[in-house]
Amino acid sequence: MKRRITEYLDLDTATLEWACNRCGQSLGPAAKNYKEGCLIADRDPREIWQPFIEASFNFAYNPGWARLVEFYCPGCGTMLEVEMLPPGHPITHDIELDLESLQRDAGEPGSGES
Repeated sequence: MKRRITEYLDLDTATLEWACNRCGQSLGPAAKNYKEGCLIADRDPREIWQPFIEASFNFAYNPGWARLVEFYCPGCGTMLEVEMLPPGHPITHDIELDLESLQRDAGEPGSGES
């Protein structure tokens, strides 16, 4: 059984793996960060937000302070998540689930039910 976690991310309660909601591509074990199974694009924020004016303070993000990190399904290319991080900052682990409870609620084998 699959459970919807976000708009584009499912959890397969039988295999305890992350999966793309659009194509079903496995993104790895649910005990780990699903972003590790994604294609990652690290982008300069100026590619998205152009300066409003020509000046040292121009209302645009400084790439020395911020990077856009985009996460895509390797199967179909759907963007699953995007985050803005300081350069060098590790990828965030934003979803951690109680896998035993989800598996038990789904009635999956190995979930501790007798």
